[in-house]
Amino acid sequence: MSVLHVNKSNFDSVKESSKPVLLDFYADWCGPCRMVSPIVDEIAKENPQYLVGKINVDKEPELAEAFRVFSIPTLAVMKDGKILCQSSGAKPKPQILAMLEG
Repeated sequence: MSVLHVNKSNFDSVKESSKPVLLDFYADWCGPCRMVSPIVDEIAKENPQYLVGKINVDKEPELAEAFRVFSIPTLAVMKDGKILCQSSGAKPKPQILAMLEG
């Protein structure tokens, strides 16, 4: 499954997903975000049991504010509309998968 670009108009459907959701809050100008981005893409392709989305904080400041994103990259895992965990900073693939697996 490919990565979904999340914005205000499609966020409600993402939030209501029956699958665990991984959200990657990023900005195009952010170096660590560019390091995490291909890992997130890989996780999306290899794990159809998850919904993986990316949120550009420059284009979607309201969503970033709703998740209290103060630094990027920030990764958040949601299930049934609730945030299960959230972490800032670049992470290796095993750590991101561990967040998803709870």
